[in-house]
Amino acid sequence: MLHELIPAATAIGFLVNPTNPNSESETSDVVTAARILGLHLQRENASSERNIDAAFARLVEQRVNALFIIDDSFFTARRDQLVALAARHALPASYGAHEAVAAGGLMSYGPSLTNVYRQLGVYAGRILKGEKPADIPVMQPTKLDLVINLATAKALGLTVPDRLLALADEIIE
Repeated sequence: MLHELIPAATAIGFLVNPTNPNSESETSDVVTAARILGLHLQRENASSERNIDAAFARLVEQRVNALFIIDDSFFTARRDQLVALAARHALPASYGAHEAVAAGGLMSYGPSLTNVYRQLGVYAGRILKGEKPADIPVMQPTKLDLVINLATAKALGLTVPDRLLALADEIIE
């Protein structure tokens, strides 16, 4: 979707938290997608606030056209820092959580944290009622939300294609 929003982009930055156990499998998916789309992917690792600043500096130096930030609780907790750096460098960025878009980020495609937390409450209730945690199945989010911030798109000089607007679950004016 980031490529659809910025079709002229040929170099995409990719921010990964290498301490996340899922980072390698998710990286593999992104690398495959970039190869299929014929995009150059510039991967940057960050697992501390200082690493994030340094990663942005390298991405700007490499002249990436856009940034994809993998969904990660570390990045979600630092959404204000990520959104501010993307704005400072006029770098269109896609996030994994819609909270970053509400904070001024361009777009996100991922599960609703509200729904994830709701499910955590259901799990906690089941455990408190006596179910063994090992007997409760692991659930993956089944609905992903596309959220687009039109004010941020305008500030970046981007026109959001009608198709993406039609697909969006939420549009922030």
